[in-house]
Amino acid sequence: MLPLNFPKPDFSVRKNNEQPQIFDRLRKLWVKLTPEEWVRQNVLGMMLEELNFPAPYISIEKEIQVGQLKKRFDLLIYDASHRPWMLVECKAPEVALSQKTAEQMLNYQQVLQTKYMVITNGNTAMGWEYHVQELVELHTWPAYNL
Repeated sequence: MLPLNFPKPDFSVRKNNEQPQIFDRLRKLWVKLTPEEWVRQNVLGMMLEELNFPAPYISIEKEIQVGQLKKRFDLLIYDASHRPWMLVECKAPEVALSQKTAEQMLNYQQVLQTKYMVITNGNTAMGWEYHVQELVELHTWPAYNL
């Protein structure tokens, strides 16, 4: 398991046509505030404020081709050479981290080929480092010092 040390929430929230929205500070736009988005924004805050990941190297909800399907990853962090470095898949707090959620991440991993992979529901986080055809479980978040 990975520790989740979310910083004190500092979000801008509003209602638009009775729909709650949260301001995504990296994408610079208002997005629908779903339980999964709450997790994504808290993980993003932790990455920026606690783990010191550089904002310009973080990509949010971009489309990728997985086999014949178009899918969207949650967070992708690039290294200094702009190669995919860490994939983070966020789930709503009530979604259990299971084999099914891990398989979704592994499908994305086939395309992205990151060194690190993390899944979280905001309550729990699990992560792995890819080492020569095997996954090694992480117990701490990797330091971004590339």
